[in-house]
Amino acid sequence: MKGENDDSFSMRDFVTGAWFSSRWALFFVSLILLSIIIANSMVDDWGRLENGGSNLIIFIEESLWPPDWSVLEPQDYPVCLAAPGFSFTCSTAWIGLIETLKIAFVSTVLGMIISLPISLFAARNLNSPWVSYPARFILAASRSLPSIIWAIFFVILVGLGPLSGILAMTVYTVGYLGKLQYEAIEGISRSPLDASRAMGHSWIERSFGVVLPEAANGLISQAIFMFEYNFRHGTVIGIVGAGGIGYYINLYLKFLQYDKVIAYLIIIFIVVLLLDFISIKARSYFTEENDVNERGWLGFISRITALKKSPK
Repeated sequence: MKGENDDSFSMRDFVTGAWFSSRWALFFVSLILLSIIIANSMVDDWGRLENGGSNLIIFIEESLWPPDWSVLEPQDYPVCLAAPGFSFTCSTAWIGLIETLKIAFVSTVLGMIISLPISLFAARNLNSPWVSYPARFILAASRSLPSIIWAIFFVILVGLGPLSGILAMTVYTVGYLGKLQYEAIEGISRSPLDASRAMGHSWIERSFGVVLPEAANGLISQAIFMFEYNFRHGTVIGIVGAGGIGYYINLYLKFLQYDKVIAYLIIIFIVVLLLDFISIKARSYFTEENDVNERGWLGFISRITALKKSPK
């Protein structure tokens, strides 16, 4: 009997160990197989992919490349009054880019101001379900529609222009940033909250005196990320007339001037990279990871430069 029990326990341990060592691989394999099955049920003819590569090459060679950098030249009207060497500031690319940055900045600030009180109500560690779930419903409703749908709604409501873009991105920011905020608030340690309750602090005192200081680093980091996110999506809402560089992209798309469109897209890509580096640097001041500045290829280059300057 003892030997049989030992064999059963060893077999059970083997099966358990095999399951724990391979469960993630099985999980991802199952996801991949499920995705293939679902995709196969939706696609009626996979043969359409055969000419995709050649069609892409023809499109790039005939319509897309090289980019038309005339989008950086000043407009004929109104007359450009910029100093010599700064005539690009009168171009459609510069005007649209600056307008998109302004829309992203204003909508991020307004969205943060509106979403922060709602996220405090939505946090379950601060409020009862009767308070937190209605607040979560408001945030979910704000982000349930894409920003471009909100842009269409506000273009109908207030007309064409950057005001529609600001309102659309603000509503979307409230829902998106609010979710990040209440998750950060719920992630703080329970000890400060318990101590605040034991001292008899009110909800306002606990929220602004304990919760916000504890979650400040994460909240600021999320707001910086949201500005970067809003710029990327702000390039799209202009397509429906809500201002920004997307307006000019849509204009040239209508006239099939893809070489100018790709020039705009390259400019947007470069600005997104710059914003990404700036946001990484800015977020590093509000996180506890002091080695963030040394990560990535910039940190690698700085270390190589320091080694070259050091005495041998």
